[in-house]
Amino acid sequence: MQAQKDAPADMQCKDKFLLQSVKVDDGTTAKDITAEMFNKEVGHVVEECKLRVVYVSPTQPPSPVPEGSEEGSSPRGSVSDNGNASGADSAAVARAFVERHEGPEKSAEAKALISRLAEEKNNAIQQNNKLRQELDLLRRESNKSRGGVSMVIVILIGLLGIIMGYLMKKN
Repeated sequence: MQAQKDAPADMQCKDKFLLQSVKVDDGTTAKDITAEMFNKEVGHVVEECKLRVVYVSPTQPPSPVPEGSEEGSSPRGSVSDNGNASGADSAAVARAFVERHEGPEKSAEAKALISRLAEEKNNAIQQNNKLRQELDLLRRESNKSRGGVSMVIVILIGLLGIIMGYLMKKN
């Protein structure tokens, strides 16, 4: 994609990026990566994340990232599908907003709050990933135990057959 020279007046954008990741063997180099590795076939686990493009207005103080430091860079930050800005972008935007609209004494307090919230967000993401792994493990174990007829049912049918056979002999 090419960077836009000017952001639209309404600051709206429908562009999205699809990030895909796949587990590879140790020692795999960039030359070994092919498009087929990202096919969603049996045995391939392809993780996906859609990033929605969002325009952010430039900050008043000089940016910590020099202009033109990245070829094709634009005044856009990234936002995930749930609408939350990604970690570094959201922190930078929040700091710029605080510094522009509040005095320096509240700026340090706001920075500490932003830092704590970013840490809590990262912890929540890690916990979410652990829970997903545990859920996958439980699902796999549950699928293994579903196979066949329950042993209790087989024993009950066998006992019922013995009892009925015994009753038939008496008559």
